[in-house]
Amino acid sequence: MAALLIQICCLGLVLLQVATSQAQRDDLSCLLKFKASVGDPEGHLLTWTNATTSPRSICTWYGVTCYGNMAPPVYFIKLSGSRLNGSFPQGLKGCNALTRLDLSDNSFTGPIPSKLCSDLPNLVDLDLSRNKIQGNIPPNLAECKFMNDILLNNNELSGPIPEQIGYLNRLQRFDVSSNRLEGLIPATFVDRQFENRSGFDASSFLNNTSLCGKPLKNKCKKLPAKGAGAGVIVGGAVGSAVAVLAVGAIIFCYIIKRTNKKTATILRDESKWASRIKAPKTVTVSMFANPLVKIRLSDLMDATNGFNKDNIVSTTRSGVVYRGDFPDGSVMAIKRLQGSVHTDRQFRAEMETLGELHHRNLVPLLGYCVVGQERLLVYKHMINGSLHYRLHDAFEKEPLDWKTRLKIAIGAARGFAWLHHSCNPRIIHRNVSSNCILLDEDFEPRITDFGLARLMNPVDTHISTFVNGDFGDVGYVAPEYVRTLVATMRGDVYSFGVVLLELVTTQKPVEVVVDRDFKGTLVDWVAMLSSSGAMADALDASLRGKGVDEEMLQVLKIGWSCVNATARERPSMYEICGLLRAVGQRYSFSNDDYDDFPDELQESERRDNKLIVSVT
Repeated sequence: MAALLIQICCLGLVLLQVATSQAQRDDLSCLLKFKASVGDPEGHLLTWTNATTSPRSICTWYGVTCYGNMAPPVYFIKLSGSRLNGSFPQGLKGCNALTRLDLSDNSFTGPIPSKLCSDLPNLVDLDLSRNKIQGNIPPNLAECKFMNDILLNNNELSGPIPEQIGYLNRLQRFDVSSNRLEGLIPATFVDRQFENRSGFDASSFLNNTSLCGKPLKNKCKKLPAKGAGAGVIVGGAVGSAVAVLAVGAIIFCYIIKRTNKKTATILRDESKWASRIKAPKTVTVSMFANPLVKIRLSDLMDATNGFNKDNIVSTTRSGVVYRGDFPDGSVMAIKRLQGSVHTDRQFRAEMETLGELHHRNLVPLLGYCVVGQERLLVYKHMINGSLHYRLHDAFEKEPLDWKTRLKIAIGAARGFAWLHHSCNPRIIHRNVSSNCILLDEDFEPRITDFGLARLMNPVDTHISTFVNGDFGDVGYVAPEYVRTLVATMRGDVYSFGVVLLELVTTQKPVEVVVDRDFKGTLVDWVAMLSSSGAMADALDASLRGKGVDEEMLQVLKIGWSCVNATARERPSMYEICGLLRAVGQRYSFSNDDYDDFPDELQESERRDNKLIVSVT
């Protein structure tokens, strides 16, 4: 039996090596085809030469960024301002892991390929601004379900703006200004229903003389006046009817096609699933703390206005979260879990296990509900949102002071350390990021989504974590995950290290805004500064010189130790906890929960670094 297991493991490693080698060859072929299809008058792509002897060398090519700058796959091509020309580049289909494409400030012409999202399904950022691109905006861009940014401004695009693109729930930046677009701006770009996603303002649509409607001030032209010729009116009416039918047919076919795709995340019908549930008053919500009155599914529906889109506060890979306001004044967060592969019995058993986990730095799971294929989780609502929102979206209006940031770092480390070292079996989160750290009314950090990875399709979750992160950012994933696809505690440590770097620098994991010529992740940027002895330059400028520089630098160095490329050289979460507590000694943060850690922890720390795959 043991020999058979060894053979199976060896076969798995061989297959993984074959897959990795194939991915490297695909990236090489992709980039060489790209080069052959474009004009390069200044010779920026001269380094792009056949590298079959060492596929890893493509990571050193001009404008190419590999995962962690270590080895393929390629996830970022940045060629802005390189004076490239010709039609839209060919060969991109081979770069399967590409998430960011920046071809801005060049002289590309021709249309945007309608199959761009089919070729690059994991695309997160697309920047084609300031080129000479023509033709219509392809509606199929709506198939890039992870898309955060679409920048098409200062081109020669014509035709209408496809309304389907406005349904992308992760879309944060959209700019089509200074083109030749026409028609009514779709309502999907004006009234958006996602967390922290207001409608796009007029700057996204300016300098398109034939665009009309909100948020622009110019109104759309009305039908001809009464004096107009009957033929013109009839012809216009018939033409309009045909156009409406044609557009309706296109949209209908598109909706049908998208509905048939399991991975679709468009939320236009998100509120309709609740209306299909029969007899909600008979379905009881299982609560871990018995309330005085039984809570039923109908109560959740009333609190969320029938799970209306307006009540959505966040969307993640694990599900959609709604705000629920109850008659007694209490507020809860109800998550509609997506992608569960468990039977009802298995799911209930998992929930009972998670319901027993109580810690001051975990978001309390209050209860759950199973009805048909739907699984609903009830959590305590965290009034101050996610750490990601506070650092990157609300920071200008409500900046976090250093004491609050350090409090968040210590509390989050304490929570992850408790999951890693005090739970039995130990729990690996797998999707650690600033999005999974929520903040209560006192800005005490609370970890959410712990234990949910086991409830998701394991293959789907692994792939999404590698390519986009569970919350859309490749910058959180440990480099060894590319080779092993196995979640470990040291992988959580790496991800938490990125969070610490975020806290100190206020830079995003894959969107470092420091220098036009810099390309790479937040980890790459700190590595560059560290190698030149200028690590202090990474500190948030708004806090420098206010008496906390030394503390910030200490936390930065702790984060840097967490993102060590060698997993075994990273500290444990328990050690990180102690290091951060030492930094924050003068603030008198509460340490009561440290009694929860087992006495034998130090002994276990000295054992071999056998990787434990948790129940999650």
